Amino acid sequence: MNILGISAYYHDSAACLVQDGRIVAAAQEERFTRKKHDYRFPENAVEFCLQTAGIKTSDLDLVTFYDKPLLKFDRLLETYIAYAPSGFKLFLMGMPLWLREKLHTPRELDRGLKNGYKKGRYVFTEHHESHAASAFYPSPFEESAILTLDGVGEWATGSIAIGRGNRIQMLKELRFPHSLGLLYSAFTYFTGFKVNSGEYKLMGLAPYGEPIYKDLMIEKLLDLKADGSFRMDMSYFGYCDSDVMTSPKMNSLFGGPPRKGETAITQREMDIAASIQAVTEEIVMRIARYAHELTGVRNLTMAGGVALNCVANGKVLREGPFEQVWIQPAAGDAGGALGAALFTWHELLDNPRHVNTNDAQSGSLLGPSFTNDQIRAYLDSVEAIYHYHERDEDLIDHVADLIASEQVVGHCSDRAEFGPRALGSRSIIGDARSRKMQATMNLKIKFRESFRPFAPAILREDVDEYFEMRPDGEQPLHAARGARQGVEAAGGRRGRREGARQAEAGPLLRARDHPRRLLGPRPDDRHATSPALLQDHRALQAEDGKPGRHQYELQRPR
Repeated sequence: MNILGISAYYHDSAACLVQDGRIVAAAQEERFTRKKHDYRFPENAVEFCLQTAGIKTSDLDLVTFYDKPLLKFDRLLETYIAYAPSGFKLFLMGMPLWLREKLHTPRELDRGLKNGYKKGRYVFTEHHESHAASAFYPSPFEESAILTLDGVGEWATGSIAIGRGNRIQMLKELRFPHSLGLLYSAFTYFTGFKVNSGEYKLMGLAPYGEPIYKDLMIEKLLDLKADGSFRMDMSYFGYCDSDVMTSPKMNSLFGGPPRKGETAITQREMDIAASIQAVTEEIVMRIARYAHELTGVRNLTMAGGVALNCVANGKVLREGPFEQVWIQPAAGDAGGALGAALFTWHELLDNPRHVNTNDAQSGSLLGPSFTNDQIRAYLDSVEAIYHYHERDEDLIDHVADLIASEQVVGHCSDRAEFGPRALGSRSIIGDARSRKMQATMNLKIKFRESFRPFAPAILREDVDEYFEMRPDGEQPLHAARGARQGVEAAGGRRGRREGARQAEAGPLLRARDHPRRLLGPRPDDRHATSPALLQDHRALQAEDGKPGRHQYELQRPR
């Protein structure tokens, strides 16, 4: 049976194809259109999934959508009425799109699939059911607690569930407007970053500040309970009745209006970032402990946009009550396409689930790949200057040389990752020992804020040499805490703040609490080039001379 899962019409649209319970392909539309957070129908992603499986649209047995538009519309109408007349502007802004498109999602899906879906029946799963399914079904656990946290789906903004076998039981939920995701997004807006895309910037800024506002935030903004549930004082927030995230009352609390985008980042923004990060970690930890108490199981799976906060995830892994934690790599709305398809296969169609204790999601390498011939043809078409290495070993040696000489390398091999994190197939690589590499990558390569962190790739056997963490930690979306080489060597928090101002932070491995993903070889490792490159780099380090799979090396014109 061919089941197509779709996420679309809000942000991060994506498609996923599941054949007889096996994830065949999944990709976000932005990877094809190069439009960040593309929300439109994922036409290109759908076509890629169908081509990978060797089928046509007419071969699809079911198409499933990641949330329930009518239930979401119900929430919007109730919110507009509850905040009338101040919410009338939002009503005028939102209704045309809903009346024109979103209330007619089946029609829009027909149009997106070019009327090729002959079965004509669409399945709509609830938003947090999709997240829960994306977390549990690909996990290596026969049973687990499931924690989903994001901005908002239909009404739910977070949920606790339990998964056993092929079933998911939703147990508790937090409802709009009280939302950890929207709380974090409010401070994303307040610190001058773009909502729904700048949250990771806020997380990256947090290590440069001190959490001096944490107690103030909890006292003034939240009624936080021991189980992690909370109510927000909505007089400080504007997202229910205006087109901004915070109200003027928030300005008074933090000594001024929100920072305007592209202006200088001050100490206030750094401390606000550190504070809301600390509040987020506190809430996530309380909910995780309650989920453990409620379910009584030893495993935890997580999804939802908040599950992309890998610093909070690291705290749950290190300090939480669960023995094992598995986090969906495509934790945001894009992963809802995968979750909706799996939920339909297992829960709605009652098909058995066969647990893959190694990796049912293929390392999240579910996107498109390219052959050497395809790459050669493209490079020739744009008259690029390149060199082809006949042997993998020669390529790896050369790349290790480049990295050791503080050059920046773009790495492309195998299938693209599904999700927002580079996990070894589509990566920008530099030497983590270099004090200037962070600034070089940020300002020269990615044209972004100098404080933004990068994630070091570490061989599993070397993890304990650098980081304080559980020795079995291998999830790609958690952060290890505290480089063993010492924060003092990088100047502590004060030194990192100076580094942010000077566009040159300390060595990447030394900045405590920065998000980092630890990449290591697995028994059936699909990241074949990355571990080999790391091994070669380590061997060259020992020689004190120098510190995967496509073999084309682009060269600068002479």
